[in-house]
Amino acid sequence: MSISPFMTPDQSRRRREDARRRRTRRRAIAIGAVALAILVGAVVMALANTHDAHGSDSTSASKHGHTADAGHTARYTHAAGAAHATGATTSTSGLVSARVSQEDLPLGTPPLTLAGIGDPAQDPLRTRFPEPPRAGLLFNLQTGQVLWQLNPYIRLHMASLTKMMTALLTVQSAPPDAPVLITKEAVEMPGSKVGVLPLGHHVSLETLLYGLLLPSGNDAAVALAQHVAGSVNDFVKRMNAQAAQLGMGCTRYSSPSGYYDKGNYTCAADLAELAYVDLRQPRIADIVHTDTAALPFPIKGGRLYLYNNNPLLIYGYPGTTGLKTGYTEAAGPCLVATATRDGVSLGVVLLHSPLPGTQAAQLLTEGFDDVYHQHPIPEPPIPGGV
Repeated sequence: MSISPFMTPDQSRRRREDARRRRTRRRAIAIGAVALAILVGAVVMALANTHDAHGSDSTSASKHGHTADAGHTARYTHAAGAAHATGATTSTSGLVSARVSQEDLPLGTPPLTLAGIGDPAQDPLRTRFPEPPRAGLLFNLQTGQVLWQLNPYIRLHMASLTKMMTALLTVQSAPPDAPVLITKEAVEMPGSKVGVLPLGHHVSLETLLYGLLLPSGNDAAVALAQHVAGSVNDFVKRMNAQAAQLGMGCTRYSSPSGYYDKGNYTCAADLAELAYVDLRQPRIADIVHTDTAALPFPIKGGRLYLYNNNPLLIYGYPGTTGLKTGYTEAAGPCLVATATRDGVSLGVVLLHSPLPGTQAAQLLTEGFDDVYHQHPIPEPPIPGGV
């Protein structure tokens, strides 16, 4: 019997069923692909948001530096202020937001109560600048009274102001004569440097502390971090733990130097607390009011000469006692400056200021003259652009 070229009714039915099953499988695959694409898109958006929370990966040589975006700033301003005002009990690596946390840390009570913080209407000074900083604070280092403020809780990059915490942990952890090994990682750090650190040799810890705070050496920061904690990563963990202990609710550190802006930010209120603590450490206080230093060093001649880059010290602002400068493209020029006159000690914090030296001098002078009614002291001019 020959085989018919046409399908029997039973064969046709099976063929239709097979086709229907194939169509069902194709629809299921298509639906699955769409669902997967949606899931991937959601993950990408979440990662992008997390990246925004940590800041851009910018350095002084970066072309993509930027400060925290306005929306990000608004989310943290009141939360950080509440943490300072109420002594909140939890922090996330020194942060307010759990979204960017690595671990939960207890948030301590700030050592200096900043009276009037968050209430600029009560400020004794109402100074306005033609080109203002992104954030700033003038305060009494003894009483905590806020004299002038501008966005004190906005979270911004801090550049080498980071080294204020590096210095604090260093003096808390090691004696001045401790020998510090200079590693390849320290020598190869980019940016501002001591610049002559001898690879594989030991340098006095106090010499490196001067190198950290006067010329703002990134190489000194890495060497000290490795000596104190064994590794840079472990040192950064200590930095964030110390920030939380000091109640620095809007601060997070990602390096001991501040050269890398990603994940490294603070606010003016937190830096005021840190300045207060730093100046209570005699070793730090002695260094930060020094304009030049000649230190023992294992090179020909046996001496290392260092110069402070604080503009108030450079141009002889009367009564200057410290403290630290900073700059990256993302952070802009930053300055924490302190001065004492006739028994009154004031501190000023400026973040992303176009003229940090000039603005700091003006605020300090107005504080001494207009708030505390001291007799004016002749001040040498600070050149334009500083």
